Formats: sequence, structure tokens, C-alpha cells
Amino acid sequence: MFETNSLFILFLILCAIGAAVSAVTPGRRNPMILSWIASASAVLLLMASGDTLLYGQPLQLRLWDLFSFGPLVLRMDRLSALFVFVTALVYLPVSIFSAAYMKQYLGRYSLRSFGACYHLLFASIVLLLVAADVVTFLFSWELMSILSYLLVNYKHEDEYNTRAGYLMLAMSEAGTLAAAMALLLLAGTSGKLDFASLKAASTAMSEPARWAVFLLSFFGFGVKVGLAPINIWLPRAHPAATGNVSAILSGVILNLGLYGILRVNADILPLSQVAPGVIVLIVGSLSALIGILYATTENDMKKMLAHSSIENMGIMTAGLGAGFVFMTSGYAVLAGVAFTAALYHMTNHALYKALLFLGVGAVDSSLGHRDMDRLGGLIKVMPWTGLFFLAGALCIAALPPFNGFVSEWLTLQTMLRSAVLSSRAVKIVFALCGAALALTAALAVTCFVKAFAMSFLGVSRSQSAKTAVEVKRSMRIPMGILALCCLLLGILPTYVIPVLDKAITPLTHESVLNALAPPFFTIAQGDATFSDAFLEEFHDLGAQTGRGLLPGRGLVVLHQGAQKNPVVFAMSTSYTFVVLLLLLGGAFVIVRILTKARTVVRRPAWDGGLRRLMPEMTYTATGFSNPVRVIFEAVFRPSTFDDRKETISEHFRMAIKNGRKEVHIVDRSVFLPVSRAVQWTASLLGRMHTGSVNVYAVYVLLSLFIVLMIQGLMR
Repeated sequence: MFETNSLFILFLILCAIGAAVSAVTPGRRNPMILSWIASASAVLLLMASGDTLLYGQPLQLRLWDLFSFGPLVLRMDRLSALFVFVTALVYLPVSIFSAAYMKQYLGRYSLRSFGACYHLLFASIVLLLVAADVVTFLFSWELMSILSYLLVNYKHEDEYNTRAGYLMLAMSEAGTLAAAMALLLLAGTSGKLDFASLKAASTAMSEPARWAVFLLSFFGFGVKVGLAPINIWLPRAHPAATGNVSAILSGVILNLGLYGILRVNADILPLSQVAPGVIVLIVGSLSALIGILYATTENDMKKMLAHSSIENMGIMTAGLGAGFVFMTSGYAVLAGVAFTAALYHMTNHALYKALLFLGVGAVDSSLGHRDMDRLGGLIKVMPWTGLFFLAGALCIAALPPFNGFVSEWLTLQTMLRSAVLSSRAVKIVFALCGAALALTAALAVTCFVKAFAMSFLGVSRSQSAKTAVEVKRSMRIPMGILALCCLLLGILPTYVIPVLDKAITPLTHESVLNALAPPFFTIAQGDATFSDAFLEEFHDLGAQTGRGLLPGRGLVVLHQGAQKNPVVFAMSTSYTFVVLLLLLGGAFVIVRILTKARTVVRRPAWDGGLRRLMPEMTYTATGFSNPVRVIFEAVFRPSTFDDRKETISEHFRMAIKNGRKEVHIVDRSVFLPVSRAVQWTASLLGRMHTGSVNVYAVYVLLSLFIVLMIQGLMR
């Protein structure tokens, strides 16, 4: 049995071997080598992080001493082990998928450079998550940012991809600088660079310094999360990246920002006031709502999923914000519930978003485009891809019994627990944010009904959709693995919550197991934690069904309130899944019995007397989402343009085309005004350059006079 340290070192060695071998291997063999080595690396990492997460096996590697600032250390606690485990869980199927997927780029782009960057990115992400000092953390963060930029900009011959990559890199660097300043402020207080010393010295920090650390870290890591208004890079980066890189970008890299926010503001320097938590809650809720609005109206499948990633990261951030508010208000158990909901949703999102991006990658590789207005009918020619995409759509739409339902349900229920808070203003904020998240959940259903129906159902609306073929088995199996994981995380929440609780308890210093997943299978009568009346009532409701047959604590998720209201919320997706199977099985049997003696005759569907329904006559993705555009016109605020083509003179026009041009609300409200202000300032300063030496001398004298005046006033 390998120790955790040995498994981790083997992982790093395998990543280095993978990068070196990829750099020298001919292109045609590169995808297969990438798949095998990266998959083996992911398996090693699952074993190492699983040991730490489940059994508390320590991982600590001392690198070297950095002068008087202390040692550089790698340490994996249970919080970082959770993020590492999710990273490996996504990398494994994506690496298998890449073996066949990357062959389409053979002869067009360098598969050697892609393979090398792919393995190095894997190592840099993990090093970032286990870094236990400022230097190693920032070095790994910068390495991750550069490598992710190189992979997003892999198809560099397209100018759009290059511009998207530069935007992503520029915003990432801005975030890195802010996060570095936050960490250096902490280091300045302790005089050391390791996180343990920073945490020990954080109690001596003043409130202004605490606010500075919070704002800098929330902005810096928020860029990577994709929070509004610093998320304009995300919808541009995803269409530029390959399908497998998009899966890693959304399923892994975005999580790193959440990790940074949580590590700094809940572990190293825990928040001491309610206001920062309220800010996190508001920003997360607005990001979620804005993200799903633009996802619902987007017709490019990748851009739609990119906006959806903003929505889901906003939901997680709102959960963290609620946890911060509860923690600073003295409700440690409720804070644990909120953090559990956020990290549960992080795990769920990583899996189903990777599944959806792989599905889009399969569609793109088969058809050559991702425009939902030109798709349709793909379920007939790509049945397995359609089935797995449907599973991902059900997950992200938060429909039971899939995993998205559990975490979103927990998040919304956590918002309702704000009733215990004393501040009326904070309660109002929780109510408004809860309403925004509820609207977000409803729009998500609309969005992914459109995504699946307009892409896979109906008639084919283009020749490429008619002639599409199913992708290879090596691309379908990873999607099946992810779909199965999503289902298991949905129907077995009482087995997932204890694992998450181990990662969260060190932050809140309170376990949420008894409050969120009571041990109905193992509890005895007379237990002081649970009254006999409570046990008898839930026994009558069937909460102990399966006791003696199944391991674990039980199959019911609930939260206990006060004595007057002992149960605030309760549900069981496990029992729901069984009931759904029985209903579907019963319906199938009944239909088979009733139609046994009948002969099924297939005839053309009646379509209003038309001989053949043309693709142009069918409902498109644009038409499906048009009601959302109309209702939220104030958000989108499109401008119309008139494109006129003339033949001889203005009296003879060949065509008049009216169109809509939409500017994202973040660009319109934040970046365009800033850009105009900078341009106006630059033009104003430009007028100072007259070319006259005498005028420049006056400028120098005036500047010197102003400096002397300021010095005199300061004395």
C-alpha cells in the first residue's frame, strides 16, 4: 500500500514524463499517449487525495527554506483534498475522451505542444491546491494561468481565438496581482510566508487591513471564478478552446477561484463582520441571474455553456456568502450547511459541465459547427451522445433525481434559514437573493430544454445535421462515466454529505452531520440528540426503510430547527429514484399489456396538409428564446442596424437586412464607460503636446511649484 506522499510524488513524476514524451512523440501517436499517461496520473491522484479526504492520511512535503521567510511547504488538508479529488475526477474522463477527439487537429496544429501543456497544467493545478506558502501558491497560480492561456489559444490561426486568449490572460494577471497583494498583506503581519504562520498572526490585523485583504482576495480570485462584472473573458474563451480544454476550464480551473476565496477568508483570515459575507452573497446572486439570462438567449452551444458556468459559479458564491454571514453571526451549523451546499454544487457542476462540454465537443467534431439554429434531429444519428447530453441537461436544470437538484435545493433552503438572523436588512438581502436564485433555477430549465430540444429533437435544419455520424466509442465511454457519476451523486446525497463535512468542519468548528443527514439506520432509542417522538415520526414516514440492508447513516436529508419547529426541510432523492423507477416500470408494463393484441402501424404525421415540412418552417433556438429576450429587454437593450445593398443608385436596392446587435450588460455598464473615460482623458492630455519648448518648460515649473506647495502643507 503506497503512502499518500509516495502517490503524490509518483503523480508529479508521471506528469513530467507525460510532458516530456508528448514533446518528442510524433503527432499521430500523441493523443493516445496523452490519454494513457494523463489517465494514469488522474488515478494516482484520486488515490492520494481520497486517502486524505476519507481517512485523514497526511500529505506534507518540505521543499526548501527561503532565507528568513521560512520553508516552502506542500500540504494537503481535507479542504484541498476535496478540490484535488474533483480535479482528478474530471481529468480522468476528459483524458480518455482526448485520445480520439484530438486526432481532428493532426496536421493543422501542434499536438506535441498541446500534450506538453496539458500535462503541465494538470501538475500546476494540483500544486496550487496543495501549496501551503505564499511563494509556491503564487508561482503555481501564475504557471496555471499561462498554461491555460496557451491551451485556450491552441487554435491560434484564428484571430478571434487569439484575442480571446489575450483577454483571458490580461484579466487573469489583474486578478493575480490583486490576490498577491492580499497574501502579501497577510505576510507583512506575520513576517513569514507559510499559511500556518499567516493564520496565527491574522488575529492581530486591524479592521481596515482585514477589509483590504477581503476586497483584494475576493476581486483577485473572483476573476478566475467568473463573477460579474469581471467575467467578460469567460464567454469569449470557451468558443476559442477545444472541447476537452473547455471541460477542464469550466470543470476544474474555475473552481480554483472558489478555493482561493474560501482558503483566505474562511481559513487563513476568517471574516469577522457580516458585511463582507453580504457582499459575496449579492455578487454571487447577480452573477447567477445575469449568467443564465445570457445563456438562455445564446444559440452557440459553447457560449451558452460558458454563460451557464457563470450562473453556476454565482450559485456557489452565493452559498459561500450565506455561509460567511451565518459564521460571523454565530450560527456555525448553518454556516456548515451553506458551505456544504456550495461545495456540493461545485462537485456537481464540475462533473455535469464536463459532460456537457464533451457532448458539445462530440457534436462539433461530427458536424463542424455548434449553432443550434442549424442543428436538430441529432438524436437519430447520434443517439448515445444525445442520451448523455440529456443526462447533463437534466443535471444542470436541477431536476431530480440527478445531482444538480440536491445542491441547488440545499442552497435555496439555506437562504430560507436567514429567518434566524437578527438584522432586518440582512434578512431582506437574503430574501432578494433567494428570489434571484429561484428565478435563475427556473430560467435554467428553459435554457436546457431549448439546448436539448433544438439540438437533438425535431427535424434536421441543415445538411451537416442530416449527415452527422456518432462519435467513436472512446469518446462515448467518458461521457457515460460522467453521466453515471452525476446520477450517483444525485441519488446518494447522504453518502456525499459526510465526506464534504470532513472538509468543512475545520472551517466552522462544528459538524453538520446530525443536523443534515441524521443516522436513521444506526441511531438507537433514547439518544440525547434525537427525541423518541422525532424518531417515531420519521419511522412512520419510512425514513428507516433499508435499515439493516444498506450501509451508511440513512437516505434522508433534513435540517433540524428549534424545538417548536424540529424539521425545517427534508427530502430523499434515493427514495424518489426508487419511486420513479417503479412508476416508469409500471407504466411500461401496463402499456405493453394493453397494446399486446394490437398491431402498430406507422404513418406519416399530419402536418396541416403540407406534403413535407421544410426545415425553415420549424421552431428554431432563436424563436424558442425570444420570449425571454422580450421580457428582459431592459437587461439586453439591443440596438438595431440596417444593412442596405444598392445596385445602381439609392433608388434601386437589392436587399435590405435588419439586424440586432447586443452588447453585454457588463460591457455596457462597466467597461465601455471606463474605456470612454480613458479615451477622453487621453485626448485631453494629448492637447498639451504643442511642440513648443517654452510651453513644456512652463509645465515643469508648474509641476515643481505644486510639489513644493504640497510639501509645505504637509509639514
